Amino acid sequence: MTTQTRRKVRLLAGLGAAAVLTPLALIFPGGSTKRQRAPFMGRNFAHRGLHTRDRSIPENSLPAFDRAAHEGYGMELDVQLSKDGEVVVFHDDTLDRVCGVHARVDEKTWAELRELRLCGTEYGIPLFSEVLKTVHGRGPLIVELKNGRRNRELCEKTYALLTSYHGEVCVESFNPLIVMWFRFHAHDLVRGQLASPRAEYLDQMGNFKAFLLSHCLLNFLCRPQFIAYKIGYRPLSVRVAELLGAMKVGWTSHEPRNERGRDAVIFEFYRPKLKYK
Repeated sequence: MTTQTRRKVRLLAGLGAAAVLTPLALIFPGGSTKRQRAPFMGRNFAHRGLHTRDRSIPENSLPAFDRAAHEGYGMELDVQLSKDGEVVVFHDDTLDRVCGVHARVDEKTWAELRELRLCGTEYGIPLFSEVLKTVHGRGPLIVELKNGRRNRELCEKTYALLTSYHGEVCVESFNPLIVMWFRFHAHDLVRGQLASPRAEYLDQMGNFKAFLLSHCLLNFLCRPQFIAYKIGYRPLSVRVAELLGAMKVGWTSHEPRNERGRDAVIFEFYRPKLKYK
């Protein structure tokens, strides 16, 4: 073999290795210890608390979290900021669906938000601090940070509240930059990337960005230790990330069979076992 041929072989080998390693570098998850994973493995998490289909116990309400904690379930919840910077527990960007008010959550002060009622009940929007006090370590929490206009402030304030909480908690977000903040500022917390199929992003963003997010190709920024993917088809890139060590979390389950092949499940409107592994 001539020197020139050897150089071509080395070049082709290098290009081949790069072709394999570059995609892996994009999707590679972060590492976690068995101790870190233990509180969340094989657990069922009540979606927005143990709320009811008839909405008499509303989603993300103090009674929903107290009920879930009393029965021993893990809980998933959503946090975002009020206009004056309070961390409140509420899912939607707007108040229309749950409170019947046409406004964004971050356009209302906490004093204004606390006057609103959830789903026509007597219950109001809680502060995150009130939810933590209600749960009081009685079950592990998955805290989703909602993407908004002041993400850094939300990250800082959420983490500040969690540093004084005595209970098992992990964090997640659809926004990889939020998850990245926790990668570099909160090494003690398990962090996860939320994702769903590409079609579900298209009403908010272009096709290319939707492709990146739905395939978790921004994992290199945040190195998530779990991927919480909408139950159904998962792209190959997500399944490879799971093979590389990312915990497999599924949402939102409406039947126990979704426990199969998953490390944790976020459920609603039925009563699964507390643990299945």
